[in-house]
Amino acid sequence: MQFDNASPIWAQLVTEFSRRIVTGEWRPDGRIAGVRDLAGELGVNPNTVQRALAELERQGLCRSERTAGRFVTPDTARIDDARAGLARQAADDYVRRVRGLGMPADHAGRLIEERWDDHHTDPAPGE
Repeated sequence: MQFDNASPIWAQLVTEFSRRIVTGEWRPDGRIAGVRDLAGELGVNPNTVQRALAELERQGLCRSERTAGRFVTPDTARIDDARAGLARQAADDYVRRVRGLGMPADHAGRLIEERWDDHHTDPAPGE
């Protein structure tokens, strides 16, 4: 994973871990790898991973069991809400970028439709 200097690493990990949950890479009620394993995989400090996972817990996307570790929430409605939130963030990013290019809204909408159709055969992440 490549990190962006524009936001804290722990916040970027929250987004990445949320993505893993909403795409099914981390399954509902499935066990999440340990803090040290995730830190090693991502090349970050374990405290940074801990902070990101604590935020996921606060958001209700995972839970901690004292002796068993952390698990993804089994609440699929909460996962669907998180998916919609990530999609809204992506849409907001797109709107900011194309507005910055001076593109009218109708052209931006057509571009999304064209690109959507171009990718209709690509499997969704996690499939």
